[in-house]
Amino acid sequence: MIRIRRPDTTSDPRIEPAERWFASRGWEPFAFQREVWSAYLDGESGLIHAATGTGKTYAAWMGAVLESLAEGSATGAKAPPLRILWITPLRALAADTEAALRAPLADLELSWTLESRTGDTSAAVRSRQRTRLPTALVTTPESLALLLSRDEARALFSDLRAVIVDEWHELMGSKRGVQAELALARLRGWRPEMRTWGLSATIGNLEDAKDALLGVRAESTPGRIVRGLVPKDIVVDSLIPPTIERFPWAGHLGTQMLPQVVEAVEEGETAIVFTNTRSQTEIWYQALLDARPDWAGQIALHHGSLDRARRDWVEDGLRTGKLRCVVATSSLDLGVDFSPVDRVLQIGSPKGVARLLQRAGRSGHRPGAVSRVTCVPTNTLELIEVAAARDGVRAVSVESRHPVERPLDLLAQHVVTVALGGGFRADELKEEVRTTRSYAGLMDDEWQWVLDFVTRGGDALSAYPEFQRVVVRDDGTYVVEDRGVARRHRMSIGTIVSDASITVKYVAGARLGSVEESFIARLNPGDRFVFAGKPLEFVRVRDMTAWVRRTKSTKGLIPRWMGARMPLSTELAASLRARLEEASRGVFRDPEMEAIRPILEVQARWSRIPRADELLIERVKTREGHHLFLFPFDGRLVHEGLAALFAYRISRLVPISFTMSMNDYGVELLSPEPAPLDEALAAGLLSPQGLVDDVPASLNAAEMARRQFREIARVAGLVFQGFPYAGKSARQLQASSGLFFDVFTRYDPGNLLVSQAHREVMERQLESSRLGQTLERLSAGRVVITEPKRTPPLAFPLLVDRTRNSVTSESVGDRVQRMKVALEKAADTGR
Repeated sequence: MIRIRRPDTTSDPRIEPAERWFASRGWEPFAFQREVWSAYLDGESGLIHAATGTGKTYAAWMGAVLESLAEGSATGAKAPPLRILWITPLRALAADTEAALRAPLADLELSWTLESRTGDTSAAVRSRQRTRLPTALVTTPESLALLLSRDEARALFSDLRAVIVDEWHELMGSKRGVQAELALARLRGWRPEMRTWGLSATIGNLEDAKDALLGVRAESTPGRIVRGLVPKDIVVDSLIPPTIERFPWAGHLGTQMLPQVVEAVEEGETAIVFTNTRSQTEIWYQALLDARPDWAGQIALHHGSLDRARRDWVEDGLRTGKLRCVVATSSLDLGVDFSPVDRVLQIGSPKGVARLLQRAGRSGHRPGAVSRVTCVPTNTLELIEVAAARDGVRAVSVESRHPVERPLDLLAQHVVTVALGGGFRADELKEEVRTTRSYAGLMDDEWQWVLDFVTRGGDALSAYPEFQRVVVRDDGTYVVEDRGVARRHRMSIGTIVSDASITVKYVAGARLGSVEESFIARLNPGDRFVFAGKPLEFVRVRDMTAWVRRTKSTKGLIPRWMGARMPLSTELAASLRARLEEASRGVFRDPEMEAIRPILEVQARWSRIPRADELLIERVKTREGHHLFLFPFDGRLVHEGLAALFAYRISRLVPISFTMSMNDYGVELLSPEPAPLDEALAAGLLSPQGLVDDVPASLNAAEMARRQFREIARVAGLVFQGFPYAGKSARQLQASSGLFFDVFTRYDPGNLLVSQAHREVMERQLESSRLGQTLERLSAGRVVITEPKRTPPLAFPLLVDRTRNSVTSESVGDRVQRMKVALEKAADTGR
């Protein structure tokens, strides 16, 4: 049960200075803010859960300010040593956060110093912080881990009063969140009375989130969850395409919705146009600028690959209202205050309720204001997802974030960090690690394996001195004595592993940002591409830098970044199935469902609109062969696993080969001859039994695990990415980690990092637990098989996705248009 206490804090005299400061700004504190202030002063810890833009920052911050005021830390006194750590998930948020936190310090004349320490912190500030940290420090999990690796780490935090973790929902459920858990456990070991507060806006499993934040605590001090029950109106609407095509396909609308987007931007003073990928951001920025060249200087783009100075300029432009429109990725999902923004548009489906709520909160980012988000479909069928997302918002059906269980690569990294930061005794550190939610179930043999791995490299690497990173002194203390090991480890701290980044600079010298090495590797001198909203010509690459010059041509390649796939969330998928069930009964609620009514009417006439408890399977014969279209409506990643699983299980009955495609709605299996569907269903095609054996057998699981091992090897310290400006390429890192994987698999079959790679492939790339839940649902429901004479509307996008991947002399657009004309003609004649 979630424990929520609501004491009467309005009469608490200790919080009166905060009340007066709020009043001086024309604000009235909310009840949840007062509750947190009193709880903080009582020495409590907890999690604050409230909508974006309702005052979570000051709810967490003012308790520490009030405590200091009560102690008499006025202006003129010497600034206290480090008291407050504010952890932010993104270094891009540090400047915004610092500005917000500084305001009450100045007005209330506190003698505190406040600084940031992230990857963007200048060398001068870092140098000063080596001798003395500020009273309050805004930092990231990675920078905090670096501080913990100092020899004098314990002394640095000897006066620490509290740690505040901002946007906890962004960290939880990832290795970065586990890294924060381990750091918090270390700090609590030194400062047992330390308070911990987390801030979260959009998360479903609050109790799990609290446990992960506060760790395994005694029942007498379980911490509290404070809900910011502040009324926040969320409006979700959409731009309806002027023409509804009955056979849509993914991305077919593209920038065809540009006129409506321009019109929507013109309605307000400032707008953010969110996209789901960085390449899509570049495309829409250029399209808007081409449509309205008079907006030059008033429109900008923002994503994580751009140079820090450019992002700062954009954020300042939003804050001051100088920019009319910013096209952005999730890099602007989070932030302290962008109150001038009055329109938010979402290009494409948000794929999740939490993401939509987060982005809606960028509009009306202040208490009491209405937040509005307008969705722009890139596929007409996405209008169903908009309607379903609105249902999720109304029902507050927000996605959960599940903690990562015992990642041993990160534990190995942390053990080396602690060995650097003053050393440790094995049993003491083991018990400290077990106080975290992620490692509460750590086994003794797993702990011993990690110690063996960092001290001698494990069984396979014991003959190589460079893997003996930690030594055990005679008194039983584990320390790092080699300066080279210390330097390499500090440069490798963190869990973010991606394709190697290449800096993009003008030949004249100005820096634009960075793109992934895999994109630059495809370019030849003279090739053109668009980056940072500018048409560029590639000149050469040298020393991890791509040198470019401006070109007048706006036609070119668009950088493609990793991580672009965002599958439909479980909650949104359930809402989508419910909307389809309504449509199957002739109910078309809201403008979006009414708009796609012509599509679903053809679907019902030619096949069927599936109900929530049905699996629709369509058998269609074309000149290409025999198609099986299956519609679980459970997201792309689950469908990837299902496609391979179904093909494998059918092939065990008869020798047969399949060509597969999948999207968020369904799966296509194409074969030269009819598949024995009825026999396969009878033999357990949909059974959740045997997944542990069938899924790896149906995929090249070994090769997938081999590639996943690259991340694990980097985090665990097996491979070193190189020193600045001499980094290894992604190919070199993959080769190095692949070699380790092969050696461990052959000579050290019990290596726990190899086991972790296989486990991560199943969970992160294939969502095996969700796949099992999907099969449980499908096997418990009804199977409806239809045999349409032509490809129905729901199956058409799957057909197009596979066509895109085929080799043909004609363009995909032309080929799809020919298929569509034939289908539209058949639909018009009623056949």
